Amino acid sequence: MAAPPSSPVVLITGSSHGGIGYSLCEAFAAKGCTVYASARRLETISSFSHPSIRPLIMDVTSDISVHKAVEQIIEEAGRVDIVVANAGVPCHGPVLDVSIEDAQKALDTNVLGVLRLAQAVFPYMASRKRGTFITIGSVMGYTTSPWAGMYAATKAAAHAITETLQMEARALSPNIRVMLVVTGGVKYASSIAFTSIVPG
Repeated sequence: MAAPPSSPVVLITGSSHGGIGYSLCEAFAAKGCTVYASARRLETISSFSHPSIRPLIMDVTSDISVHKAVEQIIEEAGRVDIVVANAGVPCHGPVLDVSIEDAQKALDTNVLGVLRLAQAVFPYMASRKRGTFITIGSVMGYTTSPWAGMYAATKAAAHAITETLQMEARALSPNIRVMLVVTGGVKYASSIAFTSIVPG
């Protein structure tokens, strides 16, 4: 069923309970939006209080999963007005000790996840000549510290992709907006779990 014109259709990745995405879903829904809350596992997105929030399975590390999820939104709602690229994973530890496997996972999620999402939704935004794409970045994309080098690298790359996309989107339509939201320190489920295992 297509969403009414007065209800913006919003897609938010990384919407699992306890994080930024979850709170954004609740906030957009409270403003009257139809919200697609996506995550890899259904059980992490099943406790929303607003009936206008629709759980959606999406793995941003999979081309097929991202395109399938976006196509489902278009089929059900008829459009997507606002997309928030929020999905991300931590990658902590000294640069010399971070495993290549963990580094690849962080790059695939935090960097290529943004790229996959943009490539999946922009054709629809371009056809309507309107839409908003938002990347949730981090202050770590502009600075770094010990134990955070790899994570900072992924955020710096995501910032660069978003800022370039902002310039390139102008050629498609002045009504297609690309935004970068830079967050500071945020207490969320995985950060609390990480803190609990760090000595001291």
